[in-house]
Amino acid sequence: MNREAPNSSKEPLQLLSIVIPARDEEGCIVSTVEHLYVELRIHGVPHEILVVDDGSTDSTWQKLVNLQERVPTLNPLQNTGAHGFGRAIECGFDHMQGNAVVIMMADESDDCRDVVRYWHLLNQGWDAVFGSRFVRGGGVIDYPWLKLKVNRLANFFIRIVFGIRLNDTTNAFKAYRRAVIEGCRPLLSPHFNLTVELPLKTIVRDYSWTVIPITWRNRRAGEAKLKIKEMGSRYLFICLYVWLEKYFSCGDYKKRNG
Repeated sequence: MNREAPNSSKEPLQLLSIVIPARDEEGCIVSTVEHLYVELRIHGVPHEILVVDDGSTDSTWQKLVNLQERVPTLNPLQNTGAHGFGRAIECGFDHMQGNAVVIMMADESDDCRDVVRYWHLLNQGWDAVFGSRFVRGGGVIDYPWLKLKVNRLANFFIRIVFGIRLNDTTNAFKAYRRAVIEGCRPLLSPHFNLTVELPLKTIVRDYSWTVIPITWRNRRAGEAKLKIKEMGSRYLFICLYVWLEKYFSCGDYKKRNG
């Protein structure tokens, strides 16, 4: 499913940044960060964990501050500007020190073990690694049936319009080299449509990418932040924007060699 082969001559990565946007996640943020920290420490992955509190009204921020005593690689941030899932992630990008980044959800729906796999593949020379829940070896647990149907329809639409084989574009849980993030700026999506903007720009701008199977589990605490009825037009806007770039920009935004 890759666009091209990885570049094994690239310099080894030195630090992985994990960006986790969080809003009113007091019921799960501690376990999410602790489990991630243990997994990365066991496998010797040099890292920093950037949890961006995106205007929480519960005790999320205080829990993060207290958690720093037990997780020395945790760097909690507060998004003091306009709020939104995409804006929180970009806040994390602006503060990250790593030369690679993984975007991860705060609700423990993503598997920490997959972060380690992302890290190893990026170190093989891939510019980006996309997880898919819908390829052999992947899976979902307790996925709400309506969201699942909408998800599959949206991803089918994206595959047809862009002519790509990636079948889980809308999933946020992906990994990128820092050069890809910088090469995709400016980012336009203030909300969950950033999960579509980043991988589509990565593909359209000719960065190398590959896909691995991942597992996803529905949250066990708190309330889902993605509201389907609010996101349809936003997803469509960003898809059309990148589609126009693909066919009408004359390659102005493609990755430069070097």
